[in-house]
Amino acid sequence: MIVDHPLLLPSPIQVLKAIGAILTNTSELSVIGVSLFRLFLSIILSSLLGISLGIFSGLNKQIELVVKPHVTFLKTIPILSIIVILLILFGFTYAPYIITFLMLFPLFYQAANQGVKSIDQELIDVYHLEKHNLYLGIKYLYLPLVKPYLYLAFFQSFGLGLKVLVMAEYLSQTRNSMGNALYLAKVNLAYDHVFAWSFILIIITLLVEYKVQKYQYEEN
Repeated sequence: MIVDHPLLLPSPIQVLKAIGAILTNTSELSVIGVSLFRLFLSIILSSLLGISLGIFSGLNKQIELVVKPHVTFLKTIPILSIIVILLILFGFTYAPYIITFLMLFPLFYQAANQGVKSIDQELIDVYHLEKHNLYLGIKYLYLPLVKPYLYLAFFQSFGLGLKVLVMAEYLSQTRNSMGNALYLAKVNLAYDHVFAWSFILIIITLLVEYKVQKYQYEEN
């Protein structure tokens, strides 16, 4: 009310109208669907590799010595730097997938690695007395006991992954993406749509995190 200028700060009513316009437009909904597909694919791939390497690193010090420096590098490198580098190397089509994958991989790796290391040694000793099959050990011992760490990783991955993905889409101007929709809204001075897309991203993140928490509660 103090600013009173839609180009600087749109009113809540304008933002709500923009949200309604986005959610009732089939092309805008397809943009949301495509970006979420990129995100889920990146989460699936990063979780598969991160959890596998995390478990094996927790069981084998030599594997951990090889993998840990790479994970530390991915955790410490500025997101903007890696986005720019990968955009140059892979272009706007594949870069958002790779960027999101690389940012989420350390999350799953650390969760699995710490989960394995936190398992009571007595349980591991009992398993070694009864069975010597690595597959059965992972299936019946390690994965069930590492589950709480993995749930937390999945819970955190969606919010972080969505932020990184949209940033990558924005900088690369990837077609059919929420990042590109934000970029076009900014260029066209449609700040009500900028706020609307921001709220939609928040709502999507909250809904998915609620589903993850609900599933975790039902499992327990």
